[in-house]
Amino acid sequence: MEEHQYDVVIVGAGPIGGRAATLLAAEGLRVLMIEEHNEIGRPFQCAGLVTPSAMNAVGVHETVLEEVDGALIHGPSGTLVPVGTEGTLRTYVVCRKRFDQAVVQQGIEAGAHIWVNTVPTDVEVFPTHCQLEVKRNGTVHQIRTKLLIGADGAHSWTRRTFKMGHPKELMIGFQTEVVGYQGRDRWLEMYSGSEIAPGFFAWVIPSGFGTHRIGVWSTAQHLAGRSIESCYDDLLHHPLWKERFEHVKEVARYCGPVPSGMVKKPVKDRVILLGDAAGMAKPTTGGGIGPGFHQIQSILQPLTKAIQDDNLSQAHLRSITKKSWDAMKKEQDRARALRNLLVSDCTDHALDKHFANFSHPDTLQLINDIGDIEKPVPLGMALLKNVPAFRKLALRAGVKLLLS
Repeated sequence: MEEHQYDVVIVGAGPIGGRAATLLAAEGLRVLMIEEHNEIGRPFQCAGLVTPSAMNAVGVHETVLEEVDGALIHGPSGTLVPVGTEGTLRTYVVCRKRFDQAVVQQGIEAGAHIWVNTVPTDVEVFPTHCQLEVKRNGTVHQIRTKLLIGADGAHSWTRRTFKMGHPKELMIGFQTEVVGYQGRDRWLEMYSGSEIAPGFFAWVIPSGFGTHRIGVWSTAQHLAGRSIESCYDDLLHHPLWKERFEHVKEVARYCGPVPSGMVKKPVKDRVILLGDAAGMAKPTTGGGIGPGFHQIQSILQPLTKAIQDDNLSQAHLRSITKKSWDAMKKEQDRARALRNLLVSDCTDHALDKHFANFSHPDTLQLINDIGDIEKPVPLGMALLKNVPAFRKLALRAGVKLLLS
């Protein structure tokens, strides 16, 4: 049985694991990424949207398929709310396979090692180190490491093994790649209503070369026994929208969970969680790349010193992460409370009223002036404060935000 020694072992070589490897290896630490699949970037369940700030952090613009200026958001009865400005970039659509590979490659170039086709099978934490057992291409290896990072996604082995809690909300996403949809260049579309996306939205995202990604997300609670695929079928055959979808031809499909709401214990002795494993997906968009990048960047210097000093107790890791991660958790909770107030907990009738108010020229101006896909809370608060039709919700919002 082969034995190996590293400062950091990262379980999961997706974009969050790759980014963590890049930053930590650049600090001179010995880093190993392990990936259960034999290919980086597959499979994936994400819509492939990467915000400008996240893209600027890694600079892999060669993976961009489309630039998006805004969203055309449709209410349950068809009211249109256009959010964005022609020619002003809001987000990128990337090829996730190429994006993940590029980010992981940066980690390798920074000095990190990677093992693919490798799964963790056992682990034990000692006062002086973490002893990890993995199976790589059928051969068992023992790895000694100072710190174990779980960046292993929604079904995180690391999180389950160390009993670190559960994401507050596990959303369910279903998506297809299609040809034949005729949309507006540089704009994505979103559809709402209990028939097609109870409590949430469906989306159509341009993905380059005449293709689009059509998807739906919701939660088990809102689905109430329905399958997410049936919601997708209802979108394609909805009386208001079916003409838009009648010529689409499916070329691929994906399904997976979207974990949102930071887990109760994102750190333990010699163990931390990052990205989806920690429940970092945004409750308003489901995006997890930007929060995952920020999560590791916000603690990089004190974490590096803790690794160098071998001071990796749960108490010390908690002191390192407390300020920035607690702020991220609070922002998640506030965004979820506002989302529930304005969208998820509404009947279609109430949602139609909200869309009528959203579509007012003054409200649209406010949305476009303040709206930020990464920071929905300031926009939500501005709507409650400045739009007369939403003032009745302000008290409810205040209670929700105080409790979140």
